[in-house]
Amino acid sequence: MKRFALAAALVLSTALVPASAADVPDKYMWDLTELYPSPDAWTAAKDKAAANIAKLPAYKGTLGKSAADLFAALDAASNARRELDRLAVYAALKADEDVNISKNQERLQLAQALGSSFGEKTAWLTPEILSVGAEKVKAFEAEKPELKKRFGFWLDNILRNAPHVLGAEAEHVMAAAGNVLAQPNSIYSQLSNGELPFPAVTLSDGTKVEQLDQAQYSKYRQSENRADRKAVFDAFWKTWKSYEGTFGATLNTQVLAEEFDAKERKFVRPDGTPNALADALFSDNMPEAVYRQLVAQANAGLPTFHRYLKLRKKLLGINGDLAYYDMYPSMFKLDTPLKFTVEDSEKIGLEVTQAYGPEYTGLLKKGFAGRWMDVLPRKGKASGAYMNGSAYDVHPYLLLTHNDDYQSLSTLVHEWGHAVHTLLTEETQPYETSNYSTFTAETASISNEFLLADYMVKNAKTKAEKLYYLGQELELIRTTFFRQTMFGEFQLALHEEVEKGNALSGAKMSEIYCGLLKKYYGDDKGVTKIDPQYCIEWAFIPHFYYGFYVYQYATSMVGAAVFTKGIEAGDAKTRERLITMLKAGGSDYPYELYKKAGLDMATPAPYKALIARMNNIMDQIEKLQK
Repeated sequence: MKRFALAAALVLSTALVPASAADVPDKYMWDLTELYPSPDAWTAAKDKAAANIAKLPAYKGTLGKSAADLFAALDAASNARRELDRLAVYAALKADEDVNISKNQERLQLAQALGSSFGEKTAWLTPEILSVGAEKVKAFEAEKPELKKRFGFWLDNILRNAPHVLGAEAEHVMAAAGNVLAQPNSIYSQLSNGELPFPAVTLSDGTKVEQLDQAQYSKYRQSENRADRKAVFDAFWKTWKSYEGTFGATLNTQVLAEEFDAKERKFVRPDGTPNALADALFSDNMPEAVYRQLVAQANAGLPTFHRYLKLRKKLLGINGDLAYYDMYPSMFKLDTPLKFTVEDSEKIGLEVTQAYGPEYTGLLKKGFAGRWMDVLPRKGKASGAYMNGSAYDVHPYLLLTHNDDYQSLSTLVHEWGHAVHTLLTEETQPYETSNYSTFTAETASISNEFLLADYMVKNAKTKAEKLYYLGQELELIRTTFFRQTMFGEFQLALHEEVEKGNALSGAKMSEIYCGLLKKYYGDDKGVTKIDPQYCIEWAFIPHFYYGFYVYQYATSMVGAAVFTKGIEAGDAKTRERLITMLKAGGSDYPYELYKKAGLDMATPAPYKALIARMNNIMDQIEKLQK
């Protein structure tokens, strides 16, 4: 689904939450009637969309007749896709309101099936455009400017795709397989969010957590009591370990699906082995050098990361080995916990984003005034946080779990960065070029987080608060740059195993993940001791079911570090380049958009700038402590 941006980490939950959406005040719930007035209206629109999709094959054989005929076919397909996006948004949001309501899950499956049907009914489109040929397509674009304006970039991308497009019959089969190949994610979500039997755990003060699910784990892993943190980790990961084989089979199916696509579409190396990375990067025309450079620079930056880990150990007062369960408690304690209501978070968000100028804050105010968010914790609600901006004719929707803490504030600012990016794009781009890449999407949100962190440090009332916010920014870099790059390296390792002809199992995945954990966290250097029982963590990460996806969090953080440094220094040109990039949406390839904005992400320089920022934060901490 396009313009579907997820937060990099799960957000927290409180122990007492409303039982259902009906128990949440309207202002804290999204209004899906702006998409469709009712589920029945959705069904009627779905049936109408299905009928329109069924008519699309009638355009087959007409694309080369004239510019008008080519435009008519593409316009019909685009309009069908536009309505399909809207249908999918409603189904996905409704399903996430309560993952235990079967009718909502069934509606989501219907939307997915309709998407597969669209793929089948338009499978002939790309091969026919290729048969028309670049010369004739360019002549049609010159004859009909509207054709070039709306579909020019898409057509260029189709023509670039020529070596990887199959015949019409084969494309039909590939499209028909789409719904089946999407099931690993559905199975994972159902098991991890709805059916996994989470354990109970009793903490040192006698508190009994009856169900240590993902939200409760995210909450209690931050405990100041080290024994409690270990107890939480031991109980939580033991449960996941019990299903290592099942999660391994599910993720292996996802990997094999990606390998299947690479092989069939001829993304292969000279020796004939599939290259799933090349396949995954092709749609964005992303050089493999960017992915490889990211991994190389993260590894080169490990001494800085280990400096952070040693600082964490010192500040937490740990004697002996730093453990993996020591990663989540704040390094700096406050006598009075910080509290930010949803309204506080919105107010601060407006103040922080003034750095972008009045156009940006005006769009943010518009969003806050509407019912675009499902923002409070609730039983049955899907975990995590995201912005879904795929309903081009409506507005973005956001799912959050706001617990009145700093993490909630940061998550809100992050997700609204995605939302305003969507609004900026839709103001300037037609639907056909509004689908921006994650590669640029995360820059929009992480830039907000950097601005927020610096704003909070600047406006902190005490040295203790200042240190707290600096510590939070370090943690942001740990989780978004080093952790996400490690995830990206893990995905690459899984595919390399398959491409070498080796088999994958849950146990093998844990072994690979363990090796990466030990490398990144400096196990052999005495920095952190990694307990193998926690190496099942890979099974906890939903992003592995989205293809080669997570690396873009890290690259986007790198870009955000460069942009925000210039913006905070008052450089109007840097601000203008960033906003221009966001407005460009999907009108060009993201690597090229970055280059137009002044950054070449296939070179070491931007990555070194982020590492320098991390070192600077630690320098500030050490200076304040002295």
